[in-house]
Amino acid sequence: MKITKEQIDYCMECGVCTGSCPISRVIPSFSPRQMIKRALMDRDETVVQSRELWACLTCARCSTRCPVQIDFPEFARGLRERARGEGNLPQLSHHGTLQAISALQTRKVKQNRTEWAEAAGKFAAQGDTFLFVGCAPFFDAAVKYGDTSLDPARSVLRLLNRMGIEPVISNDERCCGHDALWSGDEDTFLKLMGMNLEVIKGSGAKRVLFSCPEGYATFKYQAPKYFGDLPFEVLHATEFFAKEIPGSGLQFKPVENGDGVVTYQDPCRLGRKAGIYEPPRDLVKLVPGVKLEEMGLNRENAACCGTSAWMECSNCSKTLQIERLQEALETGAKTLITACPKCRIHLTCAQSNTDIKMDIADLYTFVLNRVE
Repeated sequence: MKITKEQIDYCMECGVCTGSCPISRVIPSFSPRQMIKRALMDRDETVVQSRELWACLTCARCSTRCPVQIDFPEFARGLRERARGEGNLPQLSHHGTLQAISALQTRKVKQNRTEWAEAAGKFAAQGDTFLFVGCAPFFDAAVKYGDTSLDPARSVLRLLNRMGIEPVISNDERCCGHDALWSGDEDTFLKLMGMNLEVIKGSGAKRVLFSCPEGYATFKYQAPKYFGDLPFEVLHATEFFAKEIPGSGLQFKPVENGDGVVTYQDPCRLGRKAGIYEPPRDLVKLVPGVKLEEMGLNRENAACCGTSAWMECSNCSKTLQIERLQEALETGAKTLITACPKCRIHLTCAQSNTDIKMDIADLYTFVLNRVE
């Protein structure tokens, strides 16, 4: 990423990024501005060889507040490619299981990605709407907290079926490459994305729905940079459902017994990256009797769930996650809802080591369970 002289001059006199950064608050020595300064003064060397480079969550809280619009996550991503080449690697979570699964998908492997869908609803091999499932079928191989990680995909499929839509779901789909890209492994990302584009084109789909914010952001913003304009529309499921459900004829059962107070966790890739704040909230509000209480840090100021790309899960991550759970608890909500499978996994994991009593729910499952 290139930074102009004007941006550099302003950056060195500022500090908004460091004051905004959740990592800087827990680890005082971490500073996005100082990393930029060191990269400029030392021609990247000390930053490329540092552990700090991997601590960044790439949550974009700094860049959304930057007065001169420096995209620090992209700055860090570029340096991570160099770091990987020089042997400075991230600390992988869950023994690197998810990274290994992602790498395997760059090969011609036979997958069984649709077994869950056969039991959940109706889908097709060809059609206008492609449901991109992502890595959810593999999450349970490495992590298991609460319900299965396939719940969001099942709920999206069932909601689509209730609306008369049988989406395409393919055994040949691959990981979107998000984690590989943000951990400096651009080659793996390019292979995965290239294979996915061929599969989607071959299905005849005119639009692709994503329940995962990371998959959505990767196709929406990263894929066109490398592959040019895509021949299909990219939609997040919350956008689609918030627009289409009100006129679909679906009716909702009211929430009773005082369980209607909920709060919502904005995923970084869906919120700050894509600017999608209201559609998830609109979906929650479709359910009669629900009262949405906002956490103090919400929308563009929302706190990250504390971990990114299945790496660098640390005491710092747990501190951020527990603070977020406490903030959710303070709203008086009995349920914390999120539209991101990783947010749900990370916050549920952190909750398991606390006395905090709160349901951490998938948005699509929450909505589906209240459809008449």
